[in-house]
Amino acid sequence: MLKTKRWVGRGEGLASASVRWIAALVIGFGAASSATAASLDAALLPKIQAATFEVVAAKPVDDPLTYEKRLPLELLPYQERNDKYYSIGTAFAIGHNRYVTAGHVLLAGVGSLWGAPSLRDASGHVYAIDKVEKFDLRKDFVVFSLASDPASAALDVDTAPVLNQEIYAVGNALGTGVVIRDGLYTSDTPEQQDGVWKWMRFSAAASPGNSGGPLLNKEGKVIGVVLMKSANENLNYALQMGEVLNAPGQGVIDRRTPFGFDAFDTTLSNTFKAQFPLPLSLARFYETYDKLNNAYVDSQLKEILAKDTDRLFPRGSGANRLLYGGPKLNTIPALIVRNGNGDWGLSLRQGTKVPLAANGYLASGAAGHSVMVHLRRPDNMPASKLYSDPSVLASQLVKLGPLTRTVGSEEIKINNLGKPATSTTHTDAWQRHWQVYVWPMAFGNINIVVFALPVPDGYAIMMRPAPAGDTYDHLSDMRALTDFVSVAYEGTLAQWKEFQQNTALLPAALKDVRIAADYQHRFSYASKRVSFSYTPELQKIEPDSVLTLGFGFLPERGKVVWDVDAVRVRVNAQDPDRVDIQRNIAPPADLDDSFKSEWNKMVQRQHPFEGVAYGANGETRVARTVDASGGTPGVLYTAFYGVAGTQSQDAMKPKLDLLLKDIQITEH
Repeated sequence: MLKTKRWVGRGEGLASASVRWIAALVIGFGAASSATAASLDAALLPKIQAATFEVVAAKPVDDPLTYEKRLPLELLPYQERNDKYYSIGTAFAIGHNRYVTAGHVLLAGVGSLWGAPSLRDASGHVYAIDKVEKFDLRKDFVVFSLASDPASAALDVDTAPVLNQEIYAVGNALGTGVVIRDGLYTSDTPEQQDGVWKWMRFSAAASPGNSGGPLLNKEGKVIGVVLMKSANENLNYALQMGEVLNAPGQGVIDRRTPFGFDAFDTTLSNTFKAQFPLPLSLARFYETYDKLNNAYVDSQLKEILAKDTDRLFPRGSGANRLLYGGPKLNTIPALIVRNGNGDWGLSLRQGTKVPLAANGYLASGAAGHSVMVHLRRPDNMPASKLYSDPSVLASQLVKLGPLTRTVGSEEIKINNLGKPATSTTHTDAWQRHWQVYVWPMAFGNINIVVFALPVPDGYAIMMRPAPAGDTYDHLSDMRALTDFVSVAYEGTLAQWKEFQQNTALLPAALKDVRIAADYQHRFSYASKRVSFSYTPELQKIEPDSVLTLGFGFLPERGKVVWDVDAVRVRVNAQDPDRVDIQRNIAPPADLDDSFKSEWNKMVQRQHPFEGVAYGANGETRVARTVDASGGTPGVLYTAFYGVAGTQSQDAMKPKLDLLLKDIQITEH
């Protein structure tokens, strides 16, 4: 995922609109307070005001979100609630129909859920941008024209500013008029990447509203474009106007942009580099930039996944602990990540469990940049409705946080996200079919990106909020991450019956699995690897009995496949009594003795695999290695039966015998 530098002004003007979901996500900046430098000649102010414009984006007219109550917009300040635009920066005129602002201010329109950036003058008139004449991403400026030039005054330019002179940073924030702050032009600092030019450093205060505004000398001439706020001190950054005037009439992209991937700590530090001809209409400019940026994202993802391909999961010895470590029965999806030692394992920071109606719940965790969720659908929610109608999924997901919108002093709960802006599917490397939804939250200019994997009792979900302009980056990143997701499939026998009827949702590993439940009579499971069955004499067989299929990444004939390696059936969600059939693989020589010891116990039928009952964690257990004459070399199956409380060997052995009676190992 691209890790871009945060520039002053990106997504400005949303002091009252915030989204808090799992972790606090606050969108927007406070507006600058008015201050006028007393030492600037007052006679210059009318010209400065006429040549300085607010860069605005239209607020969305339609809101597809459903709230718990009417939004109390009267709690917002008068200016904010009546303004049809968001303020995103400042621009200024330097000649007849020639305007300048920061490049990142214009780029706020890429993929935006708001209107395209426009200019607004002090009288409130709004002017559409016509053509982009010059653009430089690294120097962070853009020169453009308007579709209808207000023919206002233009600022004079000084391309030879003198150090330590008085300067004035000008911004036009939230329609409150020209804000001017004084200070000194203190120093020149080489730009961070290659030192090709020097940033101007100045001590005048700068807030987000100043982004793209002019930096003036005491004669009112422009000496620079205000671009960045200092992170640690009030020495802010501007670009000298000479760099703007001397730049060629083309689009220039040349900026180092770190790129990372959640599955490992490798980071790329390549340069996003391209050129394209100008002038272009604003729409064509965005289209061109978007195409180049998306291609760069794709190239970085391809490159980072190609690094150390011999160690990329499931290849390399570092994967063996996970490949040979036994079944994975986690129903909250976990991310497969590589640690500092080069070993791959599961990563999931546990979160909360939110109960829903009719036995449903949302169990969450976090991995990398994503929120990981298991949605257990309510019993009164038809599976076909959930899997086919994304608004039903959205109505459940908003309960996770909950998701709210801040209006003044109140946080208003969002009850539903409505219909997604896009609805697609993605099949990962393991032939699992994900439903991919993007829900816009226009008031915050972000998208909620959801990758939802249908499972018998609902969904396994990977989700994250994405700034609207970076949505392609997040989508690309999450598609690749689906190959690194581990999750079990779980549901009641009734849910499994319904789930298997939706054949388009089934992963390839389940296409040939046969699960049959004749309630109160017989349960059977059959795959290309193993089959078994039992009757209520062993364990109750009811619609609410819970079947969990643990999936592993199984080494097989020189490759790794994703397949069932554990079958567990519980009496129900409340009763822990259960049967387990597990597939086990002989560990390779590079794994430590704990793996080899466990394997030898299975081979030699030593405790706990000798068929003798034992107590553990308040229950009685019995297990045994399954006879597998003619089976796959290096593969053993174990059968397990456990009940709550204390039971004798005489009571447990017949139960184990019932389970072993019909087991057949069918893989070869």
